[in-house]
Amino acid sequence: MSARAGLLELLRAASRTPVPWKNGGGLTREIAIYPLDSDLQSFDWRVSIADIRAAGPFSQFPGVDRQMQVVSGRLSLAVDGGPAVTLTAESDAVAFSGEVPVHAEPLGAPVTDLNIMTRRSRCSARLRRKSTSEAPVLELRAHTTLLVALNHLVVRREGAELALGELDALRIERGPGCTITARSGPATFYVIEIL
Repeated sequence: MSARAGLLELLRAASRTPVPWKNGGGLTREIAIYPLDSDLQSFDWRVSIADIRAAGPFSQFPGVDRQMQVVSGRLSLAVDGGPAVTLTAESDAVAFSGEVPVHAEPLGAPVTDLNIMTRRSRCSARLRRKSTSEAPVLELRAHTTLLVALNHLVVRREGAELALGELDALRIERGPGCTITARSGPATFYVIEIL
């Protein structure tokens, strides 16, 4: 279940249903989709976490722009017939069109990655990874912002306080900014802005 606090929606990692890939090479857990009643053919945007367990092709999504960020593990990725590159959690996100062929191979162990898909004719997205020991105020410029926690975080906004565990997400609609701190050490998280 998700918990709502005003314009905040807490999306727990534990509540996500794993959906096996058709090719058997992995699992996807949906974090959020819009519109809420849409499916893979009709969404405006979709954010998910995937576990890649075996080498194989990605599904193609015509008319969709994709961004992928490795969260853990090492992944060999070849896009549109180009040379394969090795990606880790320290690598920049990779952006590619949903029409092009993409082949992925986990190196040594399964890989967890974060995926953002946006319908090209309707919206776009910006993905950033942040790590800070301060208590930053995250300014909300996009209509919808999603945070994906990489460690235990506390998010405060207008008197509301929410605790996020690893890979929990928080959907925030446009409005006042929020502060983000970690229970210990630096706060590390992804920021996804839907534009």
